[in-house]
Amino acid sequence: MEFELKDRERLDDLEISGLHIIQSPDKFCFGMDAVLLSGFAYAKKGSRVIDLGTGTAILPLLLWAKTEGEHFTGLEIQAESADMARRSVKGNEISNIDIVEGDIKAVEDLFKRNSFDVVTSNPPYVISEHGIANPDAPKQIARHEILCNLEDVVKAASYLLKANGRFFMVHRPFRLPEIFENLRKYRLEPKRMRLVHPQIDKEPNMVLIEAVKYGNPRLTIEKPLIVYDENKKYTEEMMRDYRY
Repeated sequence: MEFELKDRERLDDLEISGLHIIQSPDKFCFGMDAVLLSGFAYAKKGSRVIDLGTGTAILPLLLWAKTEGEHFTGLEIQAESADMARRSVKGNEISNIDIVEGDIKAVEDLFKRNSFDVVTSNPPYVISEHGIANPDAPKQIARHEILCNLEDVVKAASYLLKANGRFFMVHRPFRLPEIFENLRKYRLEPKRMRLVHPQIDKEPNMVLIEAVKYGNPRLTIEKPLIVYDENKKYTEEMMRDYRY
């Protein structure tokens, strides 16, 4: 495998299926939330999967390694991130991952309606007016709702999914009322939820959600996921099921 690296980029070993990913500390590197989502989401054999706001394609790469999905697409609006994603896919010699540069708010111009079985997203968490230092900086765009908001992501997921298709998302617990409101507005029924706690005595700081297009109302709340034990080491479950 050969990877084309540009100035101030690095190549990180994902420690699964021999995969590597190109990242730039100056831009935005993937975090634990993406890894957790890759362990929570699933794609059955033959599924077509799209990741909205894919960054450098961490989710398509991990889902390619972890699931039986047939084809994976990453949609990314930032040209530099999309370029790194394409070079990572090429360097890993993967033929069934495509990277599309485009806007989540313009999915109708990019893809056919009802064309995917699974949609994933690790969207910006922070409401746009909160603490933006530079609205054009890649890290700010990834973290703040500058170029898209929660409703944009949910609306796009609903458009892209087939009937009974599944939407997997990681977000912040404090926005759960808004998340559920938007999911139901766009006919995505919440079916499974898991809260993530940094430690057993700390409040949750992430939530993993699965919703089904046109699904029947019934929500399963899974037992909490604890990331670190009392010694600040990964818990056994994190090591077994969620680390890449």
